[in-house]
Amino acid sequence: MNPNSLLTNLPRPSVRPLRDNPAGNPCPMTPPSSSDPEEPRKRAGSETVEFDTEAGDGPREGQGRESEPEGPLREAGPSDHDLVHGAQRGEEAAYAQLVSRHEERAVRVALSMVSNREDARDLAQEGFLRVFRHIDRFDFRHEFTTWLYRIVTNLAIDHLRKRRPAVSTSSADGDEADLDLVDPEAEVPSADMERRETADRVRACIDRLAPHFRTVMVLRELEGLPCTEIARIVGATHVTVRWRLHRGRKLFLAEWERMESSVADPFLVSSPEDSNPPETLP
Repeated sequence: MNPNSLLTNLPRPSVRPLRDNPAGNPCPMTPPSSSDPEEPRKRAGSETVEFDTEAGDGPREGQGRESEPEGPLREAGPSDHDLVHGAQRGEEAAYAQLVSRHEERAVRVALSMVSNREDARDLAQEGFLRVFRHIDRFDFRHEFTTWLYRIVTNLAIDHLRKRRPAVSTSSADGDEADLDLVDPEAEVPSADMERRETADRVRACIDRLAPHFRTVMVLRELEGLPCTEIARIVGATHVTVRWRLHRGRKLFLAEWERMESSVADPFLVSSPEDSNPPETLP
């Protein structure tokens, strides 16, 4: 299988609405307390569509134009800026609409980074809480989603740095975090099974990347955002984002080839270093 054709059409995980959180922590639908002075930080520093090792800046094929990203961002009705104005006036309906419009994608971005459904839901919920605590500080020169994704990705990076060990594609209850699983007793067509196994291995390769590479890979290859917007989200220059994407793709392909080799020759004798690989690629 050509490793250049693995990422763009990777199945997207399904997510539940945040307000159905089984832990009993509803997503904010009313203005939260503004007593918390913490402000989101700005950090510096199958049929498929192929990517090459050069970091492109346009939307991925099939993922829409820059101004019209797919999914919940293309919604009829008031613009995000209109809803932010309403939220600043304390309108609960505006808060609720911002959540319903962007919760799925916020959870999906977090899930692509932390590979655990409940952790991703918690991170997305915390992201919305921080947005609403500081809604009066929103800079209308930028898109609401840029601000939201910056907060969610920063939270996910902090979560990854605190979590040891961090390499896993399974949730706490043993289910695969990123795939829609079927009853193990049910018969699954071989093509579907192969596609799921491939998706699982792709996620494992992404999990091996260091957070700053993983972030740009998720936002670009899985979410289809242009490098210019990713630069605003991660608080880096456009050149830095393109370099991270270029490097991240090479690291991803190297990890994929390493996994392919181990699958092709399961009796290959490994060195002690190979048996204990580093937690994340540099």
